[in-house]
Amino acid sequence: MIGVVVADDQAMVRAGFRMVLEAEGDIAVLADVGTGQDAVAAAQRLRPDVVLMDIRMPGMNGLDATRQVTGLPGAPRVVVVTTFDTDEYLRSALAAGASGFLLKDSGPRLLVEAVRAAADGDALVSPSVTVRLLAELAAGATPPTAEHDLTDRELEIVAAIARGGTNEEIAADLFVSLSTVKTHARNISVKLGARNRVEIAAWAWRTRLVS
Repeated sequence: MIGVVVADDQAMVRAGFRMVLEAEGDIAVLADVGTGQDAVAAAQRLRPDVVLMDIRMPGMNGLDATRQVTGLPGAPRVVVVTTFDTDEYLRSALAAGASGFLLKDSGPRLLVEAVRAAADGDALVSPSVTVRLLAELAAGATPPTAEHDLTDRELEIVAAIARGGTNEEIAADLFVSLSTVKTHARNISVKLGARNRVEIAAWAWRTRLVS
């Protein structure tokens, strides 16, 4: 089971996230809290696998709480979930150690996938934010000349990741199983020396595999 702590100052948001996550057979919500301080305390006490963290909360904000949570011994992964679609928040969240960044209107399926990706040691960012930020990052970049040994199928998956596709969407589009996509993604990470799907996407944009 993936243990999750939900931190958001709106009780209805916490209840909604709890309902979505607990409908899955492999996720358990250990606590839901309304402040950054309580999120840090719950992470210390309950040792969850993942913390879902809002940014704007009374007292300690979610970015400061993320820094504290990711600095704990055996730290859980943090996925920042916010209403505010700004590149500044995304960069700040990732710099604070977050393993994902979702907008609250991303929908239940992406919320569940972000929790699972974080628990697996990966990072998932809302597709609209990923594409906008990586396009900006790639603008004017010179494609590297280093050779790679990615297969044609792996290049297809890299391109799909760079366009913001989730593992489930990629599996459906390519008519393969979810486990096959995950295996390819792991192999791609090893071959490219990428730590997560965000870095895979960055490589694709820099090399002009997608535009």
